[in-house]
This record gives sequence, structure tokens and C-alpha cells, in this order.
Amino acid sequence: MGINSKIDFSLDETRSHLEPLKAEERLQWAYNQFKTNFAITTSFGIQSAVLLNMLHKIEVDSTIPVIWVDTGYLPPETYRYAEDLINKFNLNIKVIQSPISPARMEALHGKLWETQKIEDLDKYHQIRKVQPLENALEKMEILCWASGVRGDQTTHRSSMTLLDLIRDKLSLRPLLNWSKKDIFYYMQDNSLPQHPLFEKGYSTVGDWHSSAPEGSDSKGRDTRFGGLKQECGIHLPGLSGDGI
Repeated sequence: MGINSKIDFSLDETRSHLEPLKAEERLQWAYNQFKTNFAITTSFGIQSAVLLNMLHKIEVDSTIPVIWVDTGYLPPETYRYAEDLINKFNLNIKVIQSPISPARMEALHGKLWETQKIEDLDKYHQIRKVQPLENALEKMEILCWASGVRGDQTTHRSSMTLLDLIRDKLSLRPLLNWSKKDIFYYMQDNSLPQHPLFEKGYSTVGDWHSSAPEGSDSKGRDTRFGGLKQECGIHLPGLSGDGI
């Protein structure tokens, strides 16, 4: 049974309702609407502390799941940062990983990120990110999940709305209309710890082999995936292709 048979509201009307709300209020709406069928995803990246901090400012069940897709290739700094935030916010963290270990994947397919071929990056992201998330959302019976994506991050994200249907699940973007300055000042005002790689020039960070600090030739999402693509697939409509 698809999501359309489980919601009793108009997407267009709901988007209009969400538009003037604060980010925290958008989260509150989703929780009120979906309860145990609502989750938040996090990458423990540069801006992840913002959405996680907002969990403490809304009236939600403290057991709301926070889904973390761990590819097995994150930088050591991210794993340590994640541990700090999990403890700081007392998160009900759900660590999701591919059933195919990194060693097994490399034995069967090689180091897919080294070929400079988009199709190999797509296969990598499908194995390590997209399919593990899809499996988790289905198993946990999640109907709506929230993420911290912003419209100014990529061309694809600039076309997003606050609430979209993606692969038969509703995807909420409470921070969609926020800017980098909004993120910076929110973290400063709430005394949130920065990701360690932020101080080393990273404006976005994912896997260690596909992330780089900003330079004269590349900024923002162009520092990811060797400049070949901007999305990993999690936030795209299809199961294959370019997300987080």
C-alpha cells in the first residue's frame, strides 16, 4: 500500500501551511501528523548539529528515531563528532549500513570512487547509501522523514519544496530556505560544536575519499565526489542515480 493511501491531506495545501512556519514548527507538524512513522536522518556532517538540536525544542517523543547511514568510509573526525552529538542530545540513533561490507564490495567491484566514472559512483552510492536507507525506512514503517538539506546547496535541491514525495515516502526539509549564514549564526547562538573538519576548510563532508576542503576552483557541493556530481542519490526520486 503506497503513501498516497495513508495521508489525508493535500500536498499543495500542506506546503502552503508549512511555508511561514519556523523550522522547529515544521518538525513539530511532521511529528504530530505521523508520530511513530516519522524519523529524522543525519549524516553528522558540517551542519548536522542544527537539526539535531531542534529536536530538543519541540514536543516530541524522546524515542523518535534518528537514522544515520554509515557507509564505513567516513573520516575519523566524523565518527568522533557523531559520538559527541549522540551523547550531547541523547539521540535514539539507528545506525544503518549496507549488508555488503566495504572489504567485500572492494573485492567484487574495486574501489568504485577511483575510476572517475559517474556510473561507478552511482553503483557505490546505491550499495552503501540509497538501498540501506530504503531498507531501513521500509522495515521501520516510516512514512515521513526529515533531513537538513537546503535549497542553496545544489541545483537539484533548489527545485525542492518543503515536503516532497520521494520513492513512496514523504521527505520534509525544515531548513530548505536557510542560508549558510543562518546555519552559522544558529550554531553560534546555541553554542553548538562545529565539525572538526569545518576548521580545515570543509563546507560539506561525506566519505573521506569523496570530500575535500574548499579551494580556488571548487566550493560547496562541488568539492564532493571529485566534482563529477553533487548528489549521492538519497534525495533523488529514483533508486538509481545521484543525495546526502
